Amino acid sequence: MRTYHCFWLLFWAGQPHQSFLTPLSKRISGFPEKEKVFVLSGNSRRDLHRSKRSWMWNQFFLLEEYTGTDYQYVGKLHSDQDKGDGSLKYILSGDGAGDLFIINENTGDIQATKRLDREEKPVYILRAQAINRRTGRPVEPESEFIIKIHDINDNEPMFTKDVYNASIPEMSDVGTFVVQVTATDADDPTYGNSAKVVYSILQGQPYFSVESETGIIKTALLNMDRENREQYQVVIQAKDMGGQMGGLSGTTTVNITLTDVNDNPPRFPQSTYQFRAPESTPPDSPIGRIKANDADVDENAEIEYSIIEGDGYDMFGIITDKDTQEGIITVKKALDFENKNLYILKVEATNTHVDPRFLYLGPFKDSATVRIQVEDVDEPPVFSRPAYIMEVKEDIPINSVIGTVTAQDPDAAKNPVKYSVDRHTDMDRVFNINSGNGSIFTSKLLDRETLLWHNITVIAAEIS
Repeated sequence: MRTYHCFWLLFWAGQPHQSFLTPLSKRISGFPEKEKVFVLSGNSRRDLHRSKRSWMWNQFFLLEEYTGTDYQYVGKLHSDQDKGDGSLKYILSGDGAGDLFIINENTGDIQATKRLDREEKPVYILRAQAINRRTGRPVEPESEFIIKIHDINDNEPMFTKDVYNASIPEMSDVGTFVVQVTATDADDPTYGNSAKVVYSILQGQPYFSVESETGIIKTALLNMDRENREQYQVVIQAKDMGGQMGGLSGTTTVNITLTDVNDNPPRFPQSTYQFRAPESTPPDSPIGRIKANDADVDENAEIEYSIIEGDGYDMFGIITDKDTQEGIITVKKALDFENKNLYILKVEATNTHVDPRFLYLGPFKDSATVRIQVEDVDEPPVFSRPAYIMEVKEDIPINSVIGTVTAQDPDAAKNPVKYSVDRHTDMDRVFNINSGNGSIFTSKLLDRETLLWHNITVIAAEIS
């Protein structure tokens, strides 16, 4: 008759409910009647013999974050050579043996001495053996088994960023992608729903929505206008347990900015502008500024001004001030109040960067009327000729008239003119002039041999 010996490693296989975590004093005398006992040696003694007692243990789950007052019970070692006389000694080695996991060397009971955290270490590999106390030799081959920590939902979802920043063009279509937020959960994704995260929006409706599974934020409202509101703050929640009641949650903030598009045409705030320009204004001089308002910004608000018609089309020009987006009206030719004192121009303001998508909001240009009043300037009298040459005989008597100069007031008033000799050019007072009619006469005798030419300056001044 053949005799077989086997070494059993017994574990509780129940779910981690409170009812299975009874004090050790109530367990060591035997197992609960309905609990299953797993034998590491295989399905039969014959199997043990063939495998030469080289046993494999499947994964065993222990509850993490155990809060009971006693040590958490793991399982029990037992050899069929154990006669109960204390001749055998059970030993444990491997991950945490002697510290985290202890064994009663007499009974083979294994316990966990500390709270286990799956996120710190999810799996422990241990080895069990029974040895003869007297000889120190093993009576069974060493058996390896794995303890996998059973996850509980003790970690809330954490977003990869506390604050996200994103931007989208204003007037975007509904469903336009904004940004994707991501939250991770340190719990076990392979067990239950502890790490299954569902996203929802707590703040930011009805403008935005979030896909519950992906965390992708999209626009939810049509025609969001930057000119009405530029900044939005959205709060997204990530909740584990698939979003079910009792799940843990975390939140993040998403700051969303609407960027500008050219959806606003330029508009003049008034239909008519009036300016005054003295007729003495030099060419290329500015005489006034106009501005069309555009609610857009940057290049979408850039404006080009032009004169498109008017009776002063060739007399005036307009340029764009790139810094202020104003139109500067300038004089192109000399003005003459007596010739024309009023000009009427039609000025157009046009966006330089037009977005075809928004042409239906246009036209993206506007026009206004500009009236320019030329002001009269009191101009000095003008001589009929720039220079006069007069011949005179040297022997003519004093007070003889030798010629006449003529000047007129060019202004509309046509004020009378009085004449005088610039004495800086006639220090010896050889000549004199009739202040009323401009006739020049001698006041001293002339001597050709002494001085052949006399150059004098005559001044004409208005009499007001």
